[in-house]
Amino acid sequence: MTFVLDPTDESRPASRTVGPRPDDLAGRTVGLLDISKPRGDVFLGRLETLLAERGVTVRRYAKPTFTRPMPADLRAEIAAECDVVIEALAD
Repeated sequence: MTFVLDPTDESRPASRTVGPRPDDLAGRTVGLLDISKPRGDVFLGRLETLLAERGVTVRRYAKPTFTRPMPADLRAEIAAECDVVIEALAD
């Protein structure tokens, strides 16, 4: 069993499940989400290069600030455009 902790409200933990991971990224669009913490963009830039070298389609996104949850419109945009999302949690 996998537990996902949500730091935005620990008073009522939500029950969530982790979605299935694809066996391969070929033919998929990978979204890279920068949560706007220092150096997250550096990590994602390197990751973008590595994925592109393997022929993976990459889209970049950024939260306005790491101190607040992601805006609903950005969440919807990412969900509509990407098969997989990698989030940078760098400092």
